[in-house]
Amino acid sequence: VQLQASGGGLVQAGGSLRLSCVASERIFSINDMAWYRQAPGKQRELVATITSGGSTNYADSVKGRFTISRDNAKNMVYLQMNGLKPEDTAVYYCTANGIQIGEFLRRVYWGQGTLVTVSS
Repeated sequence: VQLQASGGGLVQAGGSLRLSCVASERIFSINDMAWYRQAPGKQRELVATITSGGSTNYADSVKGRFTISRDNAKNMVYLQMNGLKPEDTAVYYCTANGIQIGEFLRRVYWGQGTLVTVSS
């Protein structure tokens, strides 16, 4: 598994969750990391991105509620989600743009996804 996401679960509206994602030690020179989500019956959408230097961008729908952060030494990215709404219900995926040992081209690696369910 190249990226492993965790932290999803069931939470009431207004609650908080923190997602974590660790990239395999086999992936190096990671620059951008990101979180995407896919709600049932909808297309996958970008939630937040963070560069290796810590610059962040967010989808308008989560600005002011979600915070992306990372630990470069541990190859980890986090998503702190506050003020959750039922419309935040989705499978959340983490990504890392890097190079895997044994390969020669930079590409985006994906985690397996973690389910977040927000009840009203």
